[in-house]
Amino acid sequence: MRQIWNDDDMTVTPIKTKAEQQLATQFEAAAPQLPGGGWVPAARRAAFARFAAEGLPHRRLEAWKYTDLRASIKDVPAPAPRLSVRPKLQPDKLLAALGPELAGLLAHRFIFVNGMFVQPAAPEDHEAGSFYEYHTLAEALDLKRYEWMTRDFEASSGTAALNAAFVTDGILLRVIAAIAPSVPIHLVFLADSAEPEAVATRNLIRFEKGARATLIESHVAVPGAVALQANAMTYLHLHDGADVEHIKLLAEGPQATHLGGVQALLEAGANYRAFQFSESPLLARNDVNVTFKGEGANLTFGAVMLGRGKSHIDTTMVIDHAVPGCTSRELVKAVLEDDSRGVFQGKVIVRPDAQKSDGKQSARALLLSPTAEFDSKPELEIYADDVICGHGSTAAELDEDQVFYLMARGIPRAEARALLIEAFAAEAIEAIAHEGIREAMRGRLQGWLAGAKP
Repeated sequence: MRQIWNDDDMTVTPIKTKAEQQLATQFEAAAPQLPGGGWVPAARRAAFARFAAEGLPHRRLEAWKYTDLRASIKDVPAPAPRLSVRPKLQPDKLLAALGPELAGLLAHRFIFVNGMFVQPAAPEDHEAGSFYEYHTLAEALDLKRYEWMTRDFEASSGTAALNAAFVTDGILLRVIAAIAPSVPIHLVFLADSAEPEAVATRNLIRFEKGARATLIESHVAVPGAVALQANAMTYLHLHDGADVEHIKLLAEGPQATHLGGVQALLEAGANYRAFQFSESPLLARNDVNVTFKGEGANLTFGAVMLGRGKSHIDTTMVIDHAVPGCTSRELVKAVLEDDSRGVFQGKVIVRPDAQKSDGKQSARALLLSPTAEFDSKPELEIYADDVICGHGSTAAELDEDQVFYLMARGIPRAEARALLIEAFAAEAIEAIAHEGIREAMRGRLQGWLAGAKP
């Protein structure tokens, strides 16, 4: 946001970009139709006022140094319309978007098409109410329930504020204490539109004391769908002893823009195992913020970023060791070809009273072309003295000696390169505990490699 100086009244007037002006016009038009009564409209307006004051994040902000949204987002399509009738789900489109492995995975599935909820397809319907309870976010807001959600509209960043202003739907889910659903919970956000659209969704998920669950969050598109601009936030609260595996798939197409965020609060003894798979979007920003609120909690985070063409993928993390005796591990793998760019920013904060904290992070990139770029900025901010913390980052080309070794044993060059690239990324994928999901991620990696340059 540029500024000009007014000599007449001695004030500074901000100059908004075209995209920021579009968002202001769109919000005024959309606000009366957005779901929610009671405190919600005022919360939406407060959120948009915060965004309007700050504008789109830009490179002068340290956290956005490598991902300048003000420069890269030139136009914003209109929000997807809120239909009076739920859209019909076409199974063949879902299969094409998810792929056979994920589409065939037995799961409690909650599907959103262009940001609007479609009836769930759950294999064990009797588990609803016994193992978990849910409402769609739109339903909860319209019914003026769940006043505790007000704190989740107090956005922590400009993109989160934009999400709070425009959000139309998502899931409000409670996994009951000391209970484990028999199959994963799968949230599917499917893009299927003939016209460019903007979609804002938000998930609020609470895992009660001792709850155990596998959560999949798939952001996918029907092949041939036009470019999507998605803003997707997920808030997780793991109570004492909860054990959660959370897999996020980002595969909305090569022209998609995805601004995603995960905020997790971990109480005492909670175990949060997260994995993100980003498959060649035009622009993706994955913000991950984890706060340890109880002692003895653990975080394991893995990510695979696959870049092709002019893809730009940014994974930015803040891990807050706010209490003693917690452990965090992060492993990020990037495979980048053509003119693609990968970004990893990882900050580990250890508060003064958080003794016995143990934090380690590693970011590694494989550059498949001389014009690919990887920017890595690991940070440690330590205010306690009895801690174990470390970080490392590397970027390298594919080892031609290893390629030659495989070719000398009769393996064609393209296959040899694919084997080496798959082995590089597999370290992060292998950490997924659920076998079916692990195989699905491996299958998507192999599908992406099939289109790699020899």
